[in-house]
Amino acid sequence: MAHSLSAKKRVRQALKRRARNRARKEVIKDQVKAFNVALSGGDMSKAEQELRNVVSRLDKVAAKGTIHRKTESRKRSRLARKLNAVRAGVLKPTVAVGGKAGGAKAGGAKSSAAKSTGAKGRAGAGTGGAKA
Repeated sequence: MAHSLSAKKRVRQALKRRARNRARKEVIKDQVKAFNVALSGGDMSKAEQELRNVVSRLDKVAAKGTIHRKTESRKRSRLARKLNAVRAGVLKPTVAVGGKAGGAKAGGAKSSAAKSTGAKGRAGAGTGGAKA
């Protein structure tokens, strides 16, 4: 717990900033989802409009320092490439629900050995360093 007045103030400021940054990132995620839905629907004009909205929001959020400018640029590039691929007929307009398409992990699965022992990949975990 912070003791000095300045440390207490820093804690208050950090909480406000965190809430603000999380809200900004949520807006970006919502707009990207709207873009993907428009793209999967096959409506190119709607998808282009949504892309413009996402790019505008990304620019604003990067300018405020919530995300890095290169992260913003990378996200913008990937979304534009996706739109161009669908427009060219290279990519089918589909939306992956719940994360990335073709993800190998579902629900953060651990290996069976780690599940059964409860160990995090360490030999003799929980034995105080002595091997059993």
